[in-house]
Amino acid sequence: MYVILDIETTGGKYNEEGITEIAIHKFDGHKVVDQFISLINPEKEIQPFVVNLTGINNNMLRTAPKFYEVAKRIVEITEDAVIVAHNAQFDYRILRTEFRRLGFNFERKTLCTVELAKQLLPEAESYSLGKLVRSLGIPVSDRHRANGDALATLQLFKLLLSKDLDKTIYKSVLRTESQGELSSRQLDMVDELPSETGVYYMHNKDGEIIWLGKSSNIKKRVNQHFTNNSPNARRIQKETKRISYEKTGNELAALLKENAELLRNRPKYNTGYKRRLFSHGVYQSINQDGYITLSPEAVNPSKKAVATFNSLQGAENFLQGIRDEFQLCNKINGLSKARTHCSHFEDNNCLGGCINQEPVEAYNLRVSQAIDKYSLSNKSILIMDKGREIGERCGIEIKDGVFKGFGYFNLNHQINNIHILESIITPMEGNENTTHIISSYLRKKKILKIIDLNR
Repeated sequence: MYVILDIETTGGKYNEEGITEIAIHKFDGHKVVDQFISLINPEKEIQPFVVNLTGINNNMLRTAPKFYEVAKRIVEITEDAVIVAHNAQFDYRILRTEFRRLGFNFERKTLCTVELAKQLLPEAESYSLGKLVRSLGIPVSDRHRANGDALATLQLFKLLLSKDLDKTIYKSVLRTESQGELSSRQLDMVDELPSETGVYYMHNKDGEIIWLGKSSNIKKRVNQHFTNNSPNARRIQKETKRISYEKTGNELAALLKENAELLRNRPKYNTGYKRRLFSHGVYQSINQDGYITLSPEAVNPSKKAVATFNSLQGAENFLQGIRDEFQLCNKINGLSKARTHCSHFEDNNCLGGCINQEPVEAYNLRVSQAIDKYSLSNKSILIMDKGREIGERCGIEIKDGVFKGFGYFNLNHQINNIHILESIITPMEGNENTTHIISSYLRKKKILKIIDLNR
């Protein structure tokens, strides 16, 4: 017996979502023998993007039953049945969380139609429910509503059953509560973790760190470790007896702390960590006409890079970006092989350096401005970002272009007094990896403020 199930939620922080709608169709392999469809009052606000996606709003749910009022019906209709859902791990997690809030341990076997489809329909272009059922000619109405998606999943499941000729596929995707779901001990460990940014440490019975990582949602990331079925993940699950963590408040501090802690602790299972986090750089030189050139190259330890990247494409994309921002020349920077002027000269996005029309001094001034903006070289700054709690700020110190460490501040005078600032900063080793982490982050993400420490 199967129960094809779909759940809509409020959205929000991991494991803090509430159910807004549920649809369950009990299927005996041939026909639907029972069903339960209901809106649910989640007793919390729905995220605006979810309202736009599903059309379910807070007013619609005010008179709907609360979860505890329908919990018995859900237990009864799912008893002795396998839960079938598209991305079953999500729906099952949401249900288990709701029942756990009521003090009830809800356990069922699950079957995921995403996993089934990947094995039985390997040529599919997409495995998202909407695209997959459309490609199979399965009609779907009320997309992103529980019953519409549940009925589409039911039709998909029927098709997949017909394709499973040797019946062995179930053995690889059918999970018991101990596979792909958390044990009571693991649930207790995850419950104690915050849904915040920081670094987490997984310890064995002797207290040794066997894995560490950073995440913008520690609780969610550790839960993924515990539900992963890879051989390495299973070894980590078996050995983990305790989890500790440190909140950092922002992702840049988490990246820097993770880098430092990996080098210091060398955990047993973090074997894939790279000694050098980048493979390419942008390097400057002077061409025969006196123009400063910026060229993308594989890492050259004998040269100092303006900026570093994980790929050649990343370095070239950076040069294309600053070309537009500072009106630089693709031909001078080696991105164009034009015999005369580059293609951007005619639309005035290049001022003619490629044909020696622009004065060298004027062009080089803009290159220097670009380098100054995107390079940490010789800078002494304090990067200010979010702290671990309201009213707190995190300061990341760079001195003469080298990362020195970071600390947390509550009062402005702590930031403005260099002696107090340096006493609060926790010293950390600066190297080419920390420079790469910081400069890459500043290119891609927004931070609150940068303070010039030389002023």
